[in-house]
Amino acid sequence: MGAFNPRLLAISTMKQATEELERVSADKYGVIEMASKTLTRCIKVAGLECRQANILKQEMLSVGGDAAVARGTVACSVKSTDCILIGTEKQLSKLCKKLLLQPFSLSSLAVELTDLISSIAKPPLLWRTSRRAISLERPLIMGIINLTPDSFSDGGLCVRPDIAVERALQMEDEGADIIDIGGESTRPGATAVSAELELSRVIPVIEKLAGRVSCAISIDTWKSSVAVRSVDAGAEIVNDISGFNFDAGMPSVVSESSAAVVLMHTRGTPDKMQQDTGYSDLMAEISAGLRTSLSLASAAGIPADAIAIDPGIGFGKSVAGNMELIRRLSELSGYALPILTGPSRKSFIGSVLGREQTDDRLFGTAAAVALSIKNGASIVRVHDVKAMRDVADMAYAIMHS
Repeated sequence: MGAFNPRLLAISTMKQATEELERVSADKYGVIEMASKTLTRCIKVAGLECRQANILKQEMLSVGGDAAVARGTVACSVKSTDCILIGTEKQLSKLCKKLLLQPFSLSSLAVELTDLISSIAKPPLLWRTSRRAISLERPLIMGIINLTPDSFSDGGLCVRPDIAVERALQMEDEGADIIDIGGESTRPGATAVSAELELSRVIPVIEKLAGRVSCAISIDTWKSSVAVRSVDAGAEIVNDISGFNFDAGMPSVVSESSAAVVLMHTRGTPDKMQQDTGYSDLMAEISAGLRTSLSLASAAGIPADAIAIDPGIGFGKSVAGNMELIRRLSELSGYALPILTGPSRKSFIGSVLGREQTDDRLFGTAAAVALSIKNGASIVRVHDVKAMRDVADMAYAIMHS
């Protein structure tokens, strides 16, 4: 052993930073000053003109941070460049003040950066449905009820309404905060069913559950006609795998009913989505898709506190893409919206672990759920409610102890 024995500190929150500084008995004003300096952020800005990027890099260096731009930017020998800003929250805030005085639309960039930094620092505390405000102080468990004969994991198990109702009641007892009811399989390769068939499956169950469960009821559909009838029957959340992209009538249904909504990213319909799972920049494309969905929601007058976002694990993504998505999930925190993930029993877990049977993927699902929560998920959609309630609560306790 050496004379000094230096060691690495794992600091990822302001609370952890403050505790470590207090352990060395730093001056209380020094703690306030230095805590933010322990947290470095990387922010990517795409498609800058060289003149914009050069000023941005110069100003970032002037506040003690750094910025990466394309080779040739200084000489303006490239048409445009992306830029990665690297700095503490304090340095980035100083940068924003400096950019307000700069030309070439950089003052507008300053406003956007300020909003982003503020959003990251203040995660959402509530998710508002048509019937309640759901606290996000701990992770929410969304239990899956598939009323289909062909869902990838539990198809055929709950096709009878009485069985589905009993399973939903059991899920509530096991700790579910939300029951998500679906009448159409969206597994890879699945073809769409008619709205009439979907309604015949979901409405009897929603009607029987309404008033019997205290947790929220969600309808898993992309069809506006199914959503409106389901909300009338007692659902208060619409879980749309298309992010408002498959049915132009869905935004107005959600807005007029005051339901909460989950907007998910996918690439194509379920029958074709796994035909193209290559991305040049996975998270950039997911973010772009979610921005489109959020624009549709805003245009329909849906309030931000009613919206959750879902990056779409298993929807148009490869095995590697699904793992990258979970690893980089915190990049979506800039939207200041609840993040939902649905890794439960999915094929990427089976591929990694060599588990062909879906009900043999419990521990792989547990790992994916724990890391989703660690990286920013507020809601996890799962089949195994009792086990994942423990996983979510334990992960949360470790993070906030």
